[in-house]
Amino acid sequence: MVGGGQLARMTHEAGIPLGIKFKLLSDTPADSAAQVVSEVVIGDYRDLDTLRDFASGCDVITFDHEHVPLEHLRALEADGIAVRPGPDALRYAQDKGAMRERLTELGAPCPRHRIVRDVADVVAFAEEGEGFPVILKTVRGGYDGKGVWFVRSEADAADPFRAGVPVLAEEKVDFVRELAANVVRSPHGQAVAYPVVESRQVDGVCDTVIAPAPELSSELAGSAQELALRIAHELGVVGHLAVELFETPDGRILVNELAMRPHNSGHWTMDGAVTSQFANHVRAVLDLPLGDPRPRATWTVMANVLGGDYPDMYSAYLHCMARDPQLKIHMYGKDVKPGRKVGHVNTYGDDLGDVLERASHAAGYLRGTITE
Repeated sequence: MVGGGQLARMTHEAGIPLGIKFKLLSDTPADSAAQVVSEVVIGDYRDLDTLRDFASGCDVITFDHEHVPLEHLRALEADGIAVRPGPDALRYAQDKGAMRERLTELGAPCPRHRIVRDVADVVAFAEEGEGFPVILKTVRGGYDGKGVWFVRSEADAADPFRAGVPVLAEEKVDFVRELAANVVRSPHGQAVAYPVVESRQVDGVCDTVIAPAPELSSELAGSAQELALRIAHELGVVGHLAVELFETPDGRILVNELAMRPHNSGHWTMDGAVTSQFANHVRAVLDLPLGDPRPRATWTVMANVLGGDYPDMYSAYLHCMARDPQLKIHMYGKDVKPGRKVGHVNTYGDDLGDVLERASHAAGYLRGTITE
């Protein structure tokens, strides 16, 4: 697996019961996954020689991020290495402009959008619709709200162009909430779909995920799952695909983003589904039969634990575990920094209000924003 973050850490954990030998390419030995994987190579994923040396002896290469240069992945494939997902699919996770163009060709519902060259082009794009505000995104490199600008006027539109990469303009969507449809697809075409979830964001970062999305009609949920499965098939995705969606006031869904790896909106599956997203990602990239994606409980809630000013989260275990013996805590071994994702908690049960409160309390107590 290329990338040493928490997604690699949890994917490695899912492979242990299957006896999978896991090899990791990590930036540093302190990275989340590098702390727990036995075979770690420290190196730069942007260097082709490093990638080739790392891939030697591997049956398959997969990723915990989408940033490896596509030309390097094509070189690995030419060397006979299985790359999953492959570069032809990953292109649409790396390049938002290419993603929008391809989804439009497929007839997938998307916000109004266009590549813009300069501030004047942004103004023209806004005037073609309902005016400002509009959303500007760098086509490459954005993550967790980075590389995204909420532009209220012409005066706000210059910053995105300073990054030196193409900029995508999108209409500001009037949405009632954000949803995510998570699916997994294997090389021979088997695919499974998890329940559609509601994803609640704070400052552009996922804060809470509710599975399944409350009060979502079976028709719209089915449409979202069908759309995600179709995108996975048409783009040739192998492994996990998260399709982030907007639900509009008139009952439609629009595609916001794609992620071709395990995803924050699927962390609830570790404790709330028969087979987690990580276990199914491992099965998919190894072309093993996929596991049951159905939920184990009526409701499961995932809450991210973000770093704050309280560095010793582990002393909070006594309170959290005693207060809620069913609570599931997953920490990533990261240094605590304000706003950094350092872990998540999962709660589940039959009463959504209770499940939400338990998750929120535990995440807040671990962060230090709740003290009783």
